[in-house]
Amino acid sequence: MRKVVVTGIEVITPLGVGLKNCWDNLKNGVSGIKKISFFDPKDHKCQIAGECKNFKAENFLDSKFIRRYDRMFHLFVSVALLTAENWNFQKDSVKNPFRFSVIGASALGAPSTFEEIILQYLNFGPKKVSPLAVINLSANTAAGEVAKILNAKGPQYFLQEACSAGTKALGLAYELIKNNVIDVAFVIGADSGIRPAIIASLENLGAIIDAKWNETPEKASRPFDKLRSGFVPAEGSGCVILESLENALENGRTPLAEIIGFGATCDAYHPTAPDPSAQSIIECIKMALKSAQIKPETIDYINAHGTGTLLNDVVETKAIKEVFGEYAYKIPISANKSMIGHTWGAAGIIETIFSIKTILEETIPPTINLEYPDPDCDLNYVPQKAIKRKVKTVLKNSFGFGGINACLIIKAWEGGEK
Repeated sequence: MRKVVVTGIEVITPLGVGLKNCWDNLKNGVSGIKKISFFDPKDHKCQIAGECKNFKAENFLDSKFIRRYDRMFHLFVSVALLTAENWNFQKDSVKNPFRFSVIGASALGAPSTFEEIILQYLNFGPKKVSPLAVINLSANTAAGEVAKILNAKGPQYFLQEACSAGTKALGLAYELIKNNVIDVAFVIGADSGIRPAIIASLENLGAIIDAKWNETPEKASRPFDKLRSGFVPAEGSGCVILESLENALENGRTPLAEIIGFGATCDAYHPTAPDPSAQSIIECIKMALKSAQIKPETIDYINAHGTGTLLNDVVETKAIKEVFGEYAYKIPISANKSMIGHTWGAAGIIETIFSIKTILEETIPPTINLEYPDPDCDLNYVPQKAIKRKVKTVLKNSFGFGGINACLIIKAWEGGEK
């Protein structure tokens, strides 16, 4: 089996555009949660979200593309372009384009387009509905746009698997490269669901925060805290270049980290709620550890799914305790969503990138707003302030609607044979 390494990473989040800005804010405990500006939220209980306010699509894309495509597409393609530029990825360096893939992830697809075409139809009739609506709603075409730009002609996949989509996309790319199906992949996740109908649905579902935090939005996202009341919706995108070690070295690219394990399971329990037994999550973590061929005590840090919902945080904590036993109390765990909110299908990719930065910078970012510990969540969640610590091996957890679970194991790159 081939080694699979990371050779490029970039993000666009509520904390900024580009990895440097986002990481600097994340490690310093800065919140990107603010009042919603994309629409007037006065009729909603939840009036706050994580918007990418510094993202300007025109800095990456031409006006025609911007006009034709959903904001999710803007974030998806822009982060891919940013990654290629900042990590000097030249499409001409790919010897065989049929072994180069774009693998995408998004939970919501193109909700802005969906709302707009409904209004077009109701207000003006069928002749005024955009012919591009179907292209937008078939969200995999975002990956097709990147494939066209980069001449990536290998097998393309686009996962719409809720909040686990990004981590599963990375796992899929890892398996394809490890098993010599492809040599390199751009793995991209993007979501932009801060829209009136989406927010209303989430409110009625009871999944997101209510009006309590509208005046103090930076305090709203509270994973593992006793006062948590739901997740904070957010938008964003992330891109990871994965390739075989051999391919990276042949093209003069230096590995940033190595992917060494992946696990995926399904609760088979409920459309939204996690199974309180945590059995599928426990098996998912064990599967990733087995895939990586490492013992639980090898894990130095856990980047939690950590949504801030009442059920998720307790179940995730329960699973970690079951897998790691007493060692669970020694592992630092943190939730990036406390600062950026929940970026849906992009979350797993964005948080994997932050996990890689944790390894490279020897800095574990905090879980902010953890002020009132929940007795059912009694592990070390790195409250309020980042800590300096050498981290070699990371477990990244992602769990989504439909009981979809995914875990990835990331290791510091230490060199070695092909």
